[in-house]
Amino acid sequence: MPELPEVETIVEDLKKKVLNRTFLNVWTDAPKLIKKPKSFKDFQKSIKGKKVIKVWRRAKNIIFELSGGYILLIHQKMTGHLLYGKWKLKNNKWQAEDNPVLQEKVNSYIHLLFFLDNNWMLALSDLRKFAKAELWDRSVFLNSKEYNSIGPEPLEKSFTLDVLKDILKSKEWRIKKLLMDQSVIAGIGNIYADEILWQAKIHPLQEASKINNAKAKLLYESIKKILKKAVKLRGESFSDFRDLMGEKGFFDTERKAYQREGEKCSRCGTRIKRIKINGRSSHYCPHCQKL
Repeated sequence: MPELPEVETIVEDLKKKVLNRTFLNVWTDAPKLIKKPKSFKDFQKSIKGKKVIKVWRRAKNIIFELSGGYILLIHQKMTGHLLYGKWKLKNNKWQAEDNPVLQEKVNSYIHLLFFLDNNWMLALSDLRKFAKAELWDRSVFLNSKEYNSIGPEPLEKSFTLDVLKDILKSKEWRIKKLLMDQSVIAGIGNIYADEILWQAKIHPLQEASKINNAKAKLLYESIKKILKKAVKLRGESFSDFRDLMGEKGFFDTERKAYQREGEKCSRCGTRIKRIKINGRSSHYCPHCQKL
């Protein structure tokens, strides 16, 4: 699933491509992707003629502020990624024009397509069709439980070491679970939680409230370091994620723990292990990350 670095990459690309562009129309062959309003026809009717005023990220959500006081929210979920290009409908399937990268299989699962006023298109490729799109009244969205229940953004200046310490003290949870809970800290998922904990030398099963000040400082520094590096490298693409132009990110060469089971730890040479926590795989070095 695209996490904070991948979503931030898409948002920064969108700012260069779709700001001040107007949606002329929208198509889908998977109306269940539209969660709000429930009718795709209502969604289509409302979005026609709306101009993109601002694009930003909140946790793993891509947020378009539109003219008329609307918010378009897109969550890419497990295998979804937004693409910018030109497609033609051939044999009931959208095929990318003049861009070999967009023609690659991973970019070919087009299930939602926005037509822009510059003859370009914004498409959602999603193999598993788990992504969602929602159209909100802006004031309703900003006052909604969905928006206000999200935790602090870890790359914002307001996310300080003291903020993290307070979070750790307040939760008798395993640290891996805490890092991935969007109501506690925004945007971190399975990949970057493993990488952050490896960097900080903290076992994923460590109880958060028992992490001492020295380890909390290491954890804080690791959160900032790993996420900033991943944003700079445009995300992780060992699976489905691609950027707005269909290209891979470059963080894969930096991956130290996630899905490295059986490989030697690059720090000490011990084999990376995998355990299950709340049904999700966690990867760690048993020598560097002692419980």
